[in-house]
Amino acid sequence: MIHYKTQEEIEYIRNSSLLVSKTLAEVASMIRPGIATAELDRVAETYIRDHGALPGFKGYHGFPATLCISPNEVVVHGIPGKNELREGDILSVDCGVLNNGYYGDSAYTFAVGEIDESLKRLMRTTYQCLLTGIGMAFEGSTLGDISSSVQEHAERAGYSVVRELVGHGLGKMLHEPPEVPNFGKKGKGIKLQQGLVIALEPMINLGQRFVVQEKDGWTIRTADRKPSAHYEHTIAVGKDKADVLSTFQYIEEALRNNPNNSIIIR
Repeated sequence: MIHYKTQEEIEYIRNSSLLVSKTLAEVASMIRPGIATAELDRVAETYIRDHGALPGFKGYHGFPATLCISPNEVVVHGIPGKNELREGDILSVDCGVLNNGYYGDSAYTFAVGEIDESLKRLMRTTYQCLLTGIGMAFEGSTLGDISSSVQEHAERAGYSVVRELVGHGLGKMLHEPPEVPNFGKKGKGIKLQQGLVIALEPMINLGQRFVVQEKDGWTIRTADRKPSAHYEHTIAVGKDKADVLSTFQYIEEALRNNPNNSIIIR
């Protein structure tokens, strides 16, 4: 059952989402070749707790970390550890927080140092897929209008769309109805109404769309081991356009000041 949010609830979710955005900016400032992903996770957890909130992912169905850190062919749900970032990697970092009883959720794909032009294009297209989906999130549109717009933009560019993992509603729970696929048909699915809060998160592969789960029970990677990119915003459906509750502004400011990662995807 879908729970449509009051404006007060949306503001709580906005506050949580902005804390996620600021946490990801802390991560952005530290990304460089040689840093361990566990160190990024440690900094993120400290930052969230120092601001009076709780990591939204840690302990969720047993997930062991604050961040999902997913390099290269890992699509989502990568577990931070001793592995170090390398020049030329791309890295999806997904973060959630719980603050004042409401969740926020957002993700960004980073470049580690200089990366191949093909990866820049993948990242740029995935980011554009997110914006395209957001552009359809207004009252009277349908869930399928969002989903199909993401799929069409990705496939026109020659990429494939992950189908096993989807966006979602959120609020007092991290994952609420409805599911928000990144593929579908225009006009299908529920009609969008004001007060619907959803996390849109295109996951776009350089190669084929198929994915596999690793033995750790969490890590999802591409079956062909080609890279994947992932961006996510939390939004509220509005009368004429979406209200984007998370932001990439803080992340981009941090990237401008990080000599190891100055690529800002637009």
